[in-house]
Amino acid sequence: MQKFTALYAEFIGTFAMVFCGTAAMTVNETTGAVAHEGVAITWGLIVMVMIYAFSEQSGAHFNPAVTVSFALAKRFEWKKVPSYIITQALGAIAASIAVKALLPESELIGATIPSIPHVSAFWLELLLSFFLMLVILHISTGSKEIGPVAGVAVGSVILLEAMFAGPLTNASMNPVRSLGPALIGNHWEPMWLYLTAPFVGMALAVAVFKVFVPSQNGH
Repeated sequence: MQKFTALYAEFIGTFAMVFCGTAAMTVNETTGAVAHEGVAITWGLIVMVMIYAFSEQSGAHFNPAVTVSFALAKRFEWKKVPSYIITQALGAIAASIAVKALLPESELIGATIPSIPHVSAFWLELLLSFFLMLVILHISTGSKEIGPVAGVAVGSVILLEAMFAGPLTNASMNPVRSLGPALIGNHWEPMWLYLTAPFVGMALAVAVFKVFVPSQNGH
């Protein structure tokens, strides 16, 4: 039962995150009413709220790259990784279906499409993911982001990175966050960088953390 509770939390949390974030982008695309700053704030706030809501049930990963990185850091069981990733992907896809149904006039529905060269976008997404995971590792206990400052810290990093990198790559940092809009809106180019950069960047964060903060490894 505990397993299903965790997967329920990952599905709802990922759905809410992708729905609210991409809906804000879609409203801004179709009406201009939200503005770039509003989109960045929406992403930061929804992540913060979902962490507080679901961290005790699932660890509030909402991101396959975070799940894999916790496993690499030996804070999460590898056997649970596939079910988490599948659930996160389903949550993101369901969210994109909902956004498309509610705002059918949108062409992008929050798709991640870089405005800079693809190789540059890859490196930027890698760095954004690296910094995000480094913060998560430092403020989390085990694989659960529990604590009074955890939600604020992670949400603030996402808000900050979305604020300056949003116009460049849409600041995905999350493979399923990019997969949902790509699948439902049929925007696949350049999906390769959004499916790889977060994993590489976050794995690098785990490696750096293990070297410089060995006392916390395995917690």
